[in-house]
Amino acid sequence: MGRNTRKRRTPLATKAIAASAALALGGGGLIWANFYASAHEENPANQTKAAGAQIATIQCPDVGQKLTKVPKRARRGVDRELANLDKQISEAYSRLASTRQAQAGDPGFVNNAILGPLKAKRTAALDRIGINIRRVGGKAPNLGRLAGCKGMAANPNTNDGNAGGGQNGGGQNGGGQNNGGQNGGGQGGNGGQAGNGPAAADFIKIEDVQPNSRNLPNGLAANGDGGSTGSFTTNCGTNENENRNSDNVIVAPGVSNGAQHQHDYVGNQSNNAFASDEDLANAQTTCQNQGDKSSYFWPVLRIQDGSQDIDQGQPGGGQDGNVGKIVEPAEAQLKFVGNRTSDVVAMPKALRIITGDAKSFTNGLNNANTSWSCTGFEDRQVTDKYPICPQGSSVVRTSNFQSCWDGQNIDSANHRTHVDFVEADGSCSNGFQAIPQLQVRLVYDVQAPQINNGQVQNAFAVDSFPEQLHKPITDHNDFINFFDEDLMNEMVQCINNGEDCQ
Repeated sequence: MGRNTRKRRTPLATKAIAASAALALGGGGLIWANFYASAHEENPANQTKAAGAQIATIQCPDVGQKLTKVPKRARRGVDRELANLDKQISEAYSRLASTRQAQAGDPGFVNNAILGPLKAKRTAALDRIGINIRRVGGKAPNLGRLAGCKGMAANPNTNDGNAGGGQNGGGQNGGGQNNGGQNGGGQGGNGGQAGNGPAAADFIKIEDVQPNSRNLPNGLAANGDGGSTGSFTTNCGTNENENRNSDNVIVAPGVSNGAQHQHDYVGNQSNNAFASDEDLANAQTTCQNQGDKSSYFWPVLRIQDGSQDIDQGQPGGGQDGNVGKIVEPAEAQLKFVGNRTSDVVAMPKALRIITGDAKSFTNGLNNANTSWSCTGFEDRQVTDKYPICPQGSSVVRTSNFQSCWDGQNIDSANHRTHVDFVEADGSCSNGFQAIPQLQVRLVYDVQAPQINNGQVQNAFAVDSFPEQLHKPITDHNDFINFFDEDLMNEMVQCINNGEDCQ
């Protein structure tokens, strides 16, 4: 199971969100900045007051992140129940969104008709998780305390000691969730074409973001000195063949629609909920170098312009609140870089890494790792806002993956603890080894949304679980390594020798 008792490193995005003042490091070092200082809101006090008057979504403890010691033989059954928990939350959120009139007339409606039944269903699922673990001789933790959920206003403060900082510095406390939106207005709407986001407060003009608002990518030193300074780029296209599904073979193997949102897939062409490692190893690939059969996947971006896509009435699409026209990236750059204090070692075949958290809006920021910007303005990065780019500039999504590996496991029970982020000085801690760091840069040519009278038209947003309200903070990215051994060794040698290869 790897080293599950260590203190995990915090993603750069989380640290940036938590920063409350600019900190300059001497000697030409890196600069942290509170980039929320210019995140303007119109009448924030009024928005907050309106938002606080009604429950916007449902917040439940993330059971999966608590399960760090699940025996391997129990994991498939446990993952199936975790997906069931996600489905239960989504169903409860749908009931929340469809009963606004009843809620207005009965202060106890949410607790009695939604949260109470949800707790009963979760209790049964948590019991089944315990049974799965004990059946193979494992020791099941006390999960009963995780059964209860609560209503969450549109202006939460998740500075709970676990989130690495509060979300109230920027858009999460910006209100605006009750502003309605395209076809989603009406009393208590959360904005967006389907009434579950995004809202006007989730956007900011990139010109209003301070330059140097994020640290440099987690990896190479600014001056390139020391360590492994090379790079390896793999070209796998932009998903021109529209290979998409709403599965997630990492977190919900064997569960159709386990993600409840659509993913774009490049590279490996056999990734679905039921794919085995053997299936993935023998798959076709869109990568120009056929030795790279790795799977790279991320939630799709949609334009909410009133139109619908092919999945309008399907799971993962319209049935789960993901509506609008799916937009293919104009560019999808996949680059592996080194470590600024040491050489890197080869990734093991079938290594799985997830960066970011699809549930950050309700989970808090502990695993958040989002980065949004615009071409020509990439020294300005935002995490809890979608950028509004000026004419001629395109939207950019960047994901910098964990680059320290425990040296043993290709996955872990919570899909997190077998890999880690580097320390502030770029080194790996707890005996972990530096591996090539995957950096994914996605560019989208989308029209800038228009915000008028607190409402947003032609919004764009990433797909999300329904109750996550399509918040930008929920962006995430996934990778499964299926480089053949020779090509992986070539990558390592290239990076360690300070060369730029592809």
